[in-house]
Order: sequence, then C-alpha cells, then structure tokens
Amino acid sequence: MIAAWLIAATLAVLAAIAIGGRTADSMTAPGLDSQRAAELIERAGTGQEGMTAQVVVTPLDDGATFFDHGSARTALTRLQTEVKRLPHVLGTSDPAGALDAGGDTTVRGGLVSADGRTAVVRVQYPDQSRLSAEDLDALVDLGDRLRAELPLRIEMGGNLFYVFSDPDGGASELIGLLAAAAILFLAFGSLVAAALPIGMAVFGLTVGVATMTVLAGVTDVPTFAPVLGSMVGLGVGIDYALFVLARHREYLARGLDPREAAGRAVATAGRPVVFAGGTVVVSILGLAVANVPFMTVGGLAVSIVVLTMVVASVTLLPAFLGAAGPRLARADRIGRALQTRKLGRLARRRNPAAGAAHAAGWRRWIGHVSRHPVPYVVGAAGLLLTATLPVLGLRVGLPDDGSLPHSRTERRAYDLVAEGFGPGTNGPLVIAADPTGDPGVLDRLVGAVAADPGIASVAPTHIDRATGIATLVVFPTTSPQDKATADTIARLRTDVLPTAIGHGPARAHVGGAAASLSDVGQRTSQRLPVLVAAVLAMSFLLLMLVFRSILVPLKAVLLNLLSIGAAYGIMVAVFQWGWGGALIGLEATVPIVSFIPMFLFAILFGLSMDYEVFLLSRVREEYLRTGDNGTAIVEGVSRTARIITSAALIMVAVFLSFAVAEDPSTKMFGLGLATAIFIDATVVRMVLVPATMTLLGRTNWWLPKWLDRMLPRGPVGTDDTDAESTGQARRPRLVDR
Repeated sequence: MIAAWLIAATLAVLAAIAIGGRTADSMTAPGLDSQRAAELIERAGTGQEGMTAQVVVTPLDDGATFFDHGSARTALTRLQTEVKRLPHVLGTSDPAGALDAGGDTTVRGGLVSADGRTAVVRVQYPDQSRLSAEDLDALVDLGDRLRAELPLRIEMGGNLFYVFSDPDGGASELIGLLAAAAILFLAFGSLVAAALPIGMAVFGLTVGVATMTVLAGVTDVPTFAPVLGSMVGLGVGIDYALFVLARHREYLARGLDPREAAGRAVATAGRPVVFAGGTVVVSILGLAVANVPFMTVGGLAVSIVVLTMVVASVTLLPAFLGAAGPRLARADRIGRALQTRKLGRLARRRNPAAGAAHAAGWRRWIGHVSRHPVPYVVGAAGLLLTATLPVLGLRVGLPDDGSLPHSRTERRAYDLVAEGFGPGTNGPLVIAADPTGDPGVLDRLVGAVAADPGIASVAPTHIDRATGIATLVVFPTTSPQDKATADTIARLRTDVLPTAIGHGPARAHVGGAAASLSDVGQRTSQRLPVLVAAVLAMSFLLLMLVFRSILVPLKAVLLNLLSIGAAYGIMVAVFQWGWGGALIGLEATVPIVSFIPMFLFAILFGLSMDYEVFLLSRVREEYLRTGDNGTAIVEGVSRTARIITSAALIMVAVFLSFAVAEDPSTKMFGLGLATAIFIDATVVRMVLVPATMTLLGRTNWWLPKWLDRMLPRGPVGTDDTDAESTGQARRPRLVDR
C-alpha cells in the first residue's frame, strides 16, 4: 500500500509538470451586467477585454518634475519603449506624449498627475487565455533592471499581478505542519506516533495539489484554491489520522496484535472519517448553487484535496500503523525524557497510555455541566449570539491593492496613483455602449456620466468603426473597495444610463474589474440563502439517518449555525472595524471578500459535522449500552473530549498559520476557519451539546416508528461492537502504571 501511494504521488507530480496549468482568476459569471459589457468589448475588438498592467513612476530627485527635468523625461520615454517591446504586449500609453500635448491635465488623459511628478504607463495585453506567469515575470524583471539604470522610482500593479502572482501560503503550510507535529508529540509522547499523521497528510497533500494543478490545465482554477486546499487538506487530514491513530492505540493497549488493531481502528473510527469527509466534500460542492464558475471550480479543487485525505486515512494510514508495530503503544525515549521535565505534566496528561486521569477530569466537567444545564445553555448561547451581532454590519467587496503590505510593489504603485490622480484611478470603470439606431446617444451618455457626482473624470471615447461599439473609461471619485464606488456603479445602471439611452434600441453596460467584483459579490449574497438551506437540509437528513433521531440532528444544525455566525461576527470586527487587526498584520480595514462567506459556510458546516459525528457516535454507543441518557452523555463526551480538543487544536494551529499571510483573502480564510473551529470544539461541543442533550433527556433519541421503518439501515458509528462481535472474548485492558 505504501508503494502504491508512492507511485500515485510520483505519477500525480509528473502529470502536473507535463500537462498542469497555472492558477488564474476569472471573476465573471453568466448573466451579470459586467459580463455583458465584457462581451460587447470583445465583439468590438478594442483590446480592452484583455489583461492590463500599469507601471507607475516618479523621479528620484525630489526637486525635479517631468516638465523641467530633461533626464526624467528621457528616462520616461525609454521606460515606455522598453515595456512596449515585451512579449504579448499589444500597446502602451504614452505619458511623455501627453506631456508634449500641453499642460492641461485633461489633455494628458490621466497619464501624468497635475503636479507633473507621477506618470503612469498603462500596458495592454491580450485575453488571459494567451498569457501565462512568464509574462508577469518578464515585466517584473524589466522593472528590476530599469530601476538600476534610470533615475526613476518604478512600481507596478494591475490585474496581471492579481491573476498570475504566486498564491500565498508556502511558509504558512510549513508553520502549520510544525505546529501540528508539536501538538501531536505532546498528545502521544512519541515521535513515531506524531510523524505518522504528518507523513500521511504530506502524501495526501502532494497528490491532491498535483491533481488540482492538472485540473488547472483544463479550466481556470482560482488562485486561492491551492492555498485554501492546503489549509483545509492539512487540517482535515491530520484530524482524520488522529482519530484513527487514537483508536489504534486503544486497541494496542488492550493487547491486540498491531495489524489486528489497525484493522479494527479502521472498522470503527474509519467509518465516521469516511462519513465526515464525504459531508465536507458534498458541502463544498454545494457552492455550485451560486452559479459563479470560479467558485464552482474552486470548490471542486478543494474537494479533491479533502477526498484524497479521506482515502489516505483509510488506506495509507493503516499501512503506516501496521509497519510501525507495537512501538505506537508506548511513549518513546524522547517522550519519556520529556515527561521527567517541567513539560512532563502536559505530556502525561495527553498521553493516551496514561489517559485515565485525564478522562476523569473531562468526566467531572461534563458531569458539572449536566447538573446545571440551564445556566450553561443561556450563558453559552448568549455569548455566541453576542459575537454574531457584528454580522449585521457585514459589507462584502474585494480588498484592493491598498490593503496589501507596503513591502509589495502593487501597494506602493496603488499609493502613488491615489496620491497623484485620486483614489478612483486605481479602479476605472469601462462602459460599453452599442448605439445602434441612435447616433446621438453617445454624446448624451458621456455628458450624463461625467455629470454624476461619483465620477471624477471620463477619458476620450473610443469607437470601433466596424461594429460602432463605443467604450468609455471613467474614473470614480472613490477607491475600488469603497462602498461609495459600488453605489456609483448601481446608480449608473439604474438611473444614469437608462435616462441617457431612453427607450431606443441602444444599450450600454458597466464593466471593468471593480464592476465585475461588485456583481459577483451581489450574486453570491443572493445565492447564499440557497446554499445555507441546501446544506442544512442535507446535514439534517444525514444525521437523522445516522443517529435515528429527529432532535439530535436539529440541535446539531442549530448549534453549528451559532458557531459559524460567531465566526462571521469576529471576522467583521477584525477586518471591517480593525479590532486586533495589527495582531495578524492587517494594515488597513477592508470589506469581507465577496465569495468568502459562502466558501466558509460550506467548509465550516462540513468540518462541524466531523466533530458532531465523532462525539454523538460515542454518546449513542453508550446510550445503546446503558439505556441511561445522563450516563451516555457524560461517558460519551468525556471519552471523546481529549481527541476532539487535540484535533481542534491542530486544526486551529494550521488555520492560524495562514492568518498571518500577506494577502487579506488568505487572512480571512485562516482567521475565519480557526475561530469557528475553536468555538465549535470548546463552547459548542464541551458546553452546549451536553447541556442541551441533558435538557432534552430521552427525547434526544425519539424517532417516529413509521419514519424509522422508512429510513435505510447502515449506522456510521465509532463504537467497536462490530469489531468485537466475532465471538472472541474481550482481552483485558492493561493497567497503566
């Protein structure tokens, strides 16, 4: 089996090298007004439908301007000429020529600032399908060379950087792995036991990400998919391995042969791993309801990684367990040495071989909660509802380059443009108009758009002679991520353009990057309730099938909503209000990325179901064994608490390692996932679940007889009754010394 995985990983990597593609963002969706604008621009063949970049320059001499400093003017001309020679460049703007046209800033077409100290060379590329990361590398290399040769400060930005920049996350993955390894070592007191889940996760991540790269050679996989796939893949992979490994060590402690113990571990803990992983995959694939292609493909790519981890957990990990032999049953030499030092108390408490006292501690806590259920339900629910309140101020959008750290050239270019031309110049809108049957509509259109209070300036109209389609590049008064910009776009569509066009056959649409992102945000906001309803219904039905109950799945759905809502609220407080943003390196407040709430809901609901299945399976096992609801809650929760909290700690460590990345979107994914998992594994699983189940009593397991007869059989539990039903006598548990 290990050899088979080595071969699979090798083949996946070779396939990724041979036929794989680069990730690329395509923030479009059918039916959107910005998409209709893009279709008109493409039909006109103006070239504006392609990718763009901009090179922003200012003299290094603080006393010079482009008007009175000959060397700066010469350097600007050489820069524009060199950029124009790059492969695949269709053309560039000419700021030096704009200077020669006169001192009027309107005549300069937004290429040179009013004070003459900032100039922009806009670079036009063909559409994304004809480009690659090599084009971005060529532009960056040219900038590096010219910085050393010209008396200019040169910064760069544009959507070429956004689409083809390498995804953020390599260092974060390493930090997450190291944190997980440390937690696993403290949990098991054994380097071998800690290494097995890490090794399995690395195998699975290699195969999953390589497969994702192959998918990128077929279709556009968004740039966030590898980062999100690595984040979720590492978290669930190590978690699933931890559950199977913990059950394997229990069987070893009973004296079973390592191969027999591995088989029984997969037969018991492996079943909920498959179920839980399948729930995560189905939840993420539910993103297709948004009808936004890049979200559908991104969900598919992340699902591939999760599915790979599930398969590795029930195939590769048992092979590792069998190969490791009886050594996993005890702490190794380093673990025993650790136990003699100051950290030994923690190591001993987390060592499954000495876990009786630790389980007793959890038993006392759960017993305490069960004796006072009402105060704990009211207090915990009130805490989560309070944390959810900031969601009322949720504002979706897309952080622009102004939210990047100052170490990035895109941020420095953004600041130069904003200072020299105004914040709206960083997010121009492109209005595409087809004046068919109404030749005077263009004049009315230009006048109406220029008169709008949200528009700072309008560039000269470009008309395609063959089709008659006109394109207007307009610059808002506010930055791309500002709410006022979205209001301006909406006003242009609902008021300005319809009034200018009238009831004739002419038509006009608002496009450009800012408009596309605003449209995608509205589309995802509209479809989020559909996704929520679909995932809730699916989760309820699956849990009802597993636990043969009505109230248990209903309770699980409501509690999961509480934890996810609290995570949303904390994200709003951090990213929109700036509370504690400096702790994760956030330099400015930003809106929540439009597609992140939908992605987080799908992923978090699936992950929450993981813990729900593992915990409730053990509770149901105890209930079926004893018939006493109170005993089942105390025993079931206390016996799984250590594993669930250890697994959650690993997942939180992995997710938080991504929260310190440079890109705000990666920060949001990392912080949102870490917060929700922490709340779910502590407040929800260790407080609300035992408290609410105590209040419900025996009705927890109520199911109408007619419904019970209709539901198919096939429980997915963690109990070992099946594994022990072979007629063999149970071997005595070894007493820990």
